[in-house]
Order: sequence, then C-alpha cells, then structure tokens
Amino acid sequence: MSAFGEGEGELLGLEYPKPLPMRLDRWLVAQRPEQSRARIQKFIDAGYVRVNGITGRAKTPLRQGDSVELWMPPPEPLEYLKPEAMPLDVLFEDAHLIVLNKPAGLTVHPAPGNRNGTLVNGLLHHCPDLPGIGGEMRPGIVHRLDKDTTGCIVVAKSQEALVKLQVQIQKRIASRQYLAVIHGVPSADEGTVIADIGRHPIDRKKYAVVSEGGRHACTHWRLVERLGDYSLLRFKLDTGRTHQIRVHCAHLGHPIVGDLTYSRCRKLPMALPGQALHAVQLGLDHPITGERLKFEAPLPEMFERLLAVLRRR
Repeated sequence: MSAFGEGEGELLGLEYPKPLPMRLDRWLVAQRPEQSRARIQKFIDAGYVRVNGITGRAKTPLRQGDSVELWMPPPEPLEYLKPEAMPLDVLFEDAHLIVLNKPAGLTVHPAPGNRNGTLVNGLLHHCPDLPGIGGEMRPGIVHRLDKDTTGCIVVAKSQEALVKLQVQIQKRIASRQYLAVIHGVPSADEGTVIADIGRHPIDRKKYAVVSEGGRHACTHWRLVERLGDYSLLRFKLDTGRTHQIRVHCAHLGHPIVGDLTYSRCRKLPMALPGQALHAVQLGLDHPITGERLKFEAPLPEMFERLLAVLRRR
C-alpha cells in the first residue's frame, strides 16, 4: 500500500465537533457510511488515519476540536470475484441505481468459502463498473437480505448514490416493508417490538434479543390475515439489524414459518425452501434527482402456494 496521502485515492480532513469524547474508529464509521466497519479498521491499522498529525489507533479518544485526516486508497481489486451471468428480476434501473426482486436461495454478497453464485457475482456481469463502488466484497450493496428472504433490494451503481442511499437507510428516509407467515396468532392486531439484538450467547452463528452488548432494534408489525394456527403479518423496520424480523418474531413466541434457525421442531404446513419472509415494498428518494420512488415486489410462487394451502384449511 502507498504511503500516507500519496498516489491515487482520497484525503479527507475532518474536525471532531462533539463536547464528549468518542473512540476514533466508531466516529469514522459514522462519518463514512459507504465504508464497512472492517475497512475503516484496516485504514487505521495501516496508519492511514492521523489525529492532530499523529497516527491514530482504533481506541484513540477524540476530543472537541481534534483534527482528523483519513487517507483512503482506491478500493482493493476484486480479482477473486468473477462476473457470472444469471437471471436478474429488475424492478427499476438507471445510471445510478438498480432495484431487484431477489429470489430465495440467493446469497447477496460473498463470504469466506462462498465466493461464487452470489447476487454480487451476477451484478458484476450486469454492471461492469460496479467493482469500484464501495470496494472489497460488497460492491454497490446498500443493504442486504438473508439468503432465503425474497423481495426488494436496491444496489448503487455510483459512489455518490451508494453514500446517499446508505444515509437514507440510517436516517429512516428509506422505508422497508415485509410480509411474513408466522406460527400462531398474536393477541393484538398490531404492535411494536423494541429489543436489542446481539450474538446468541451460546450459538454464535445465531442472533438473539439480549440485555447487554446488543444493538438497538425496532420492528413495527400489523396483522393482515388470520390463517387458522398461522398468521400473515406486515412489518415496517426502523432499524436493519441482522435477522431482525426473524429474531423479533421468535422473541414474541411467533417464529416465521420455515425458519429452521429460529423455529426448530415446528411442523410445517408444506415443504418450504426457507423462511416465508418477503421484502414486499421499498421506498426511497432517488439519490441524484431527489424524486420519491416506491417499488413493490410480487409474492414469489412459494409464498402464494403457502397462503393458498393455509386458506383452504
């Protein structure tokens, strides 16, 4: 890697404005939402962040008026990520963003041991300029859906669009609504779950509602239809934690049908490829024009068949 501030890249000068101290890494993540926490950490570890002219560390406490310099080299090449032709259900596309209806069984971005067959691979084939947006293993990805969750997902096609869309997600300007079939029938017609989510204390591959060390999570839900021993619910998210709806439903005692991670040993009304959770609607301001856009993804065939089976019962 090049020395501080040399070669291609971006040198950013910031001033810490808050009266109370804050860790350098946490503040920088909030200032650069288009960069992952891991990438900001790499910049700090590589010596590419200075506080008042001195190389900073992740735990360096910032105080009001401190001068922070962040040197960001160009995104790392994605040599191991190969473009792959795959069918994409495009709901909208222009020069700045693309909105897709994601099918079940498709992982959004690569992970160790799973670098092929992801939505990112398909997007790299569809959008040749995508590798330079956001960098590393998630080029252009604004938010994600679990592998077996279907429906609306937006991907940025320019760096400016990526930054502005991620800010919309954080500030709740973008709206996301989901439909899910759950076990049981809630005692009320609507409600809100406000419960912190963190790693499961025993099974680290899962998430859970936790009393300490979690992140704030808020899910609004509304009963759409009673289906015997099951219910169709509509959800609106204020936050976007990993597995948020799935964890909150399990916490309520009404896990999502087909969710083997959070509803084990539950009898299913029919064979399902995964949880019956669908991102039905996405609303956002166009990152360049400011026009309010709303997208709806039709229910997948599996979801429709599940509803038909339950209604016949």
